[in-house]
Amino acid sequence: MPPDQPKLLDQVRERIRTMHYSIRTEEAYVDWIRRFILFHQKRHPADMGKDEIEAFLTYLAVQRKVAASTQSQAKAALLFLYQNVLKQDLAWLKDVVAAKQPQRMPTVLTMSETRTLLTHLDGVHWLIGSLLYGSGLRILEACRLRVMDLDFSMHQLVIRNGKGAKDRVTMLPKSLVDPITAHLELVRLQHERDCEQGGGEVYLPFALDRKYPAAAKEWKWQYVFPADRLSRDPRSDAVRRHHIDEQSIQRAVRQAARTAGIHKKATPHTLRHSFATHLLMGGYDIRTVQELLGHKDVRTTMIYTHVLNRGGRGVISPLDPP
Repeated sequence: MPPDQPKLLDQVRERIRTMHYSIRTEEAYVDWIRRFILFHQKRHPADMGKDEIEAFLTYLAVQRKVAASTQSQAKAALLFLYQNVLKQDLAWLKDVVAAKQPQRMPTVLTMSETRTLLTHLDGVHWLIGSLLYGSGLRILEACRLRVMDLDFSMHQLVIRNGKGAKDRVTMLPKSLVDPITAHLELVRLQHERDCEQGGGEVYLPFALDRKYPAAAKEWKWQYVFPADRLSRDPRSDAVRRHHIDEQSIQRAVRQAARTAGIHKKATPHTLRHSFATHLLMGGYDIRTVQELLGHKDVRTTMIYTHVLNRGGRGVISPLDPP
């Protein structure tokens, strides 16, 4: 007798893990698929199609008034379900209509505002904020940095498995070498204490813990910015020291902006926007900035060129002297 078929959401989780999607994507996709099923009175998705998906997306936009990006994530989850779990590679999947995401200019701080904001951050939050601005990292890229990703001699960082599952190299500001070195000494002491207490293991990607069982305790694999307490892995149930929670960084940056009297909407990602903009203002070519940011398409990087303009599209007003 064949084994029972796993429940649909378990099949979704299994497929997501097979494809090495992040735990955040897994949680978001499973939640959207569950909500889709409940919206249609628990009908099985295999018995539904384009009309039901569009009805759900319309409900999200009209009744729940969610942002276009949220609706887009819901659509991505449902298309993943149909294409990768139910194996319905049908033409109608490409025709599902969703709201267009508005193209907004990124918020950018001036160099003076950036320096002021950073002076209002302390300790680890200052170090991470300085890397977001000084190296152009995304917040999760900074949180997930491991000791082996730091190259002090070459003054560079390796970002592994970044957005789009791509690796890239960016600069490590010389001014951060000494502070990071001092920070790592404290992290090493904490790691040694964890090992003495029978712990010290860290999460390894792509099942490397099975291939190299001892690697999880090696110093080079440890997070540069570990959490201050142990936590339970929701997938493996293992108790380990994960990386710092990005929400604490978000709160710290928002508070620093308020304390500094910066009235722009400043977030950790604003520091990355400012990194790109200030490089372009400094005369670096857009292709170099594209590579440092890890953008797949240069058109994504070109959004930062708006700050190089003088007025509308770089045109000098006739009211102003030449």
